[in-house]
Amino acid sequence: MSDTLSKLTYQTFQQGKNYFGLAHKTLSSQLMNLIHPTLGQKTKPIPNEVLLKIHQRLSLLLETDWQDAQKGLYPTSLLFDNPWSDFFRYYPLVCLDIPQIWERAEQKKYQEFSQEVETDGYPSYYVQNFHHQSNGYLSDESANLYDLQVEILFSGTADPMRRRILAPLTQGLKAFESVPPKQIRVLDVACGTGRTLRMLRATLPQASLYGTDLSPAYLRKANQQLSQIKGELPQLLQANAEELPYLNDYFHAVTSVFLFHELPAKVRQTVIEQCFRVTKPGGVFVICDSIQLHDSPELAVTMESFPEIFHEPYYRDYTHDDLIERLEKAGFENIEVQVHFMSKYFIAHKPAEN
Repeated sequence: MSDTLSKLTYQTFQQGKNYFGLAHKTLSSQLMNLIHPTLGQKTKPIPNEVLLKIHQRLSLLLETDWQDAQKGLYPTSLLFDNPWSDFFRYYPLVCLDIPQIWERAEQKKYQEFSQEVETDGYPSYYVQNFHHQSNGYLSDESANLYDLQVEILFSGTADPMRRRILAPLTQGLKAFESVPPKQIRVLDVACGTGRTLRMLRATLPQASLYGTDLSPAYLRKANQQLSQIKGELPQLLQANAEELPYLNDYFHAVTSVFLFHELPAKVRQTVIEQCFRVTKPGGVFVICDSIQLHDSPELAVTMESFPEIFHEPYYRDYTHDDLIERLEKAGFENIEVQVHFMSKYFIAHKPAEN
């Protein structure tokens, strides 16, 4: 396939996901206003000039995604890695779950779990119905629906945003060019269903990959997803990121995607310090998370609405937080910040040994 045709296919693929996400959200919003009109009152209309900025950011994200693939940072096939079987299997369940989400949101039931779901032993901040989703992060049903729910939320751009960690990651690993590829170790903290690890495997086919998550259900889903791809299966462990079960200076690189906005401020610092501890001197730590007010003030209306529409109890504090200061306090240096669409990236380096 020629580059021109391949790019057109990619743009069409992404545009289709974007339109589908917008159609789903528009229809569900109209139904919500009919059934639960008080919920609709929480949302502020997004001004046209803000919508234009969002569209411009989206176009830049997709162009960057395409260009990085063309540069060989990851296989072009990764651009089309869509779990179609999960889509057809679980989209009806996503729709069936919506009335429960509305009911939970209207009644402000933020810690509602099914009787069969075990909630003991988890930090209190984690036992939440994040996004008002049923059973939070603690059931197989939640794990099955999560990726599709996030794709709908971001109108098909969740994976392109995740892939923005790959360029700074591979750049950071150049500090270890003398290390055989099979001996490179990379940890993904809060790996969830394994979407980021799939991308890491495609980008680093010989590296040893590791993932931790608090949810056994999401780790089961990750094992299922990752067993379908070529290469050595990543080593997954159930673990709290506040106490990573690894030796000091063990990983050449550490990543974390969409975690920090769901942590209280004090816990953010603890997790960053743990990531510093397990990163090798000269290694890199790459964070992907939400945009913040000081880098994207023009999108303040969307950041203000987000925790109102979805249950994100720590998001508002996150949008004001200084993660550069937190990273420096832990010991990281040479911190670079990037912004792509609705996500922000921190690329931090652990000082090399003299």
